[in-house]
Amino acid sequence: MTLSATGDVGYAAPVRSGAVWRRVALLLLGVSCAGAPSLASAQGVDPARPLVSTVAPAQTTFPEDVRSADAIVAALYASISGPAGQPRAWDRFRGLFLPEARLIVARARRDSIGNVRPLVLTIERYIETSGALEEKGFFEREIAHVSETFGAVTHRFSTYDSRGRADDPAPFARGINSIQLLNDGRRWWVVTVFWDVERPNNRIPSRYLPK
Repeated sequence: MTLSATGDVGYAAPVRSGAVWRRVALLLLGVSCAGAPSLASAQGVDPARPLVSTVAPAQTTFPEDVRSADAIVAALYASISGPAGQPRAWDRFRGLFLPEARLIVARARRDSIGNVRPLVLTIERYIETSGALEEKGFFEREIAHVSETFGAVTHRFSTYDSRGRADDPAPFARGINSIQLLNDGRRWWVVTVFWDVERPNNRIPSRYLPK
């Protein structure tokens, strides 16, 4: 999905202005390898106790949103899109994510010595900082994707464009959302949304654009 970045997460300024924005989440699992300590052990976590969520997930009121990878990604974009003055579907948005999910803007801001720093947001923090999406109008959609799946894990490179109004003749921004998804056997979950925007020195490769 796309969230705008102008330093905060909010309305995305046109690509030509150099504005960057967005988002979601890092799920840490204990992984062990033969002959090597597990990641959980290396971080001081008791390997005898499985790492499981201790937070109750939001209950989606839109079960059709979580029946497939395509459905949950479509719902992700739809829930943040709408005309100026229209409240976004934040309850629908919450219901797509694991409780510990994160939205990560790859190039949110520069520090005092000029290094680019990412911005990592919880679901609620993303919602809190997205007021400009409602104030100014914002429509984002997937225009192409490349997906890979192994077991319960799916990674989707989701190319998007962003418009102020649904009928704008051209987008003001494009980029790629790196979306991690989990299929738990009953439904799909968004685990992370991690994105960067297209810039003059960071063009989207043709393999990630519509054919």
